[in-house]
Amino acid sequence: MDPFLTLLNAFSSSLSDTELASLKFLCRGEIAKRKLESVQSGRDLFGFLLEQQLIASDKVSFLEELLKNIKREDLVSRLKQFVEEGEVNAPDDQPDVHEKPIEVICENVGKDWKMLMRKLDISEVKLERIMAANPYNLHEQLLQSLREWQKWKGRDAKVTDLIKALRGCNLNLVADKVEK
Repeated sequence: MDPFLTLLNAFSSSLSDTELASLKFLCRGEIAKRKLESVQSGRDLFGFLLEQQLIASDKVSFLEELLKNIKREDLVSRLKQFVEEGEVNAPDDQPDVHEKPIEVICENVGKDWKMLMRKLDISEVKLERIMAANPYNLHEQLLQSLREWQKWKGRDAKVTDLIKALRGCNLNLVADKVEK
């Protein structure tokens, strides 16, 4: 699913009727009157803006101005966060930002990996399943458990959480290496 469309859908759901009317008014010079009259939701409006190529996943300044005009600073900050997290400009072939820290952790943690995973709130059941799948490979057990954590957390899987958990396990040297 396109993350930008997901964001627009969330914005649409949070708009009041008054805010939608204001947005429609602000778009009068950009969208034909007949199309604007047919707009019943933010989704409709965003759809027309996408069609007109006024907004796109790599072109958010018009949307940002609209949101500022209707005094929705909360949505402006969500849009900026979306851009900063690299969703807007990140090509699909770039390596995952978590792969490098995971490599460093796998190379340096060793037998304390279960303590680290518990700090990251991975359940014992998942840990047992991973150990059963890779009984003689410590590196693979840690790698799979970190990937499980990443999958579980989704977009909330932050490198800062990994560093915090490492420090919580007194694995400060590894945390320092991850920070680099």
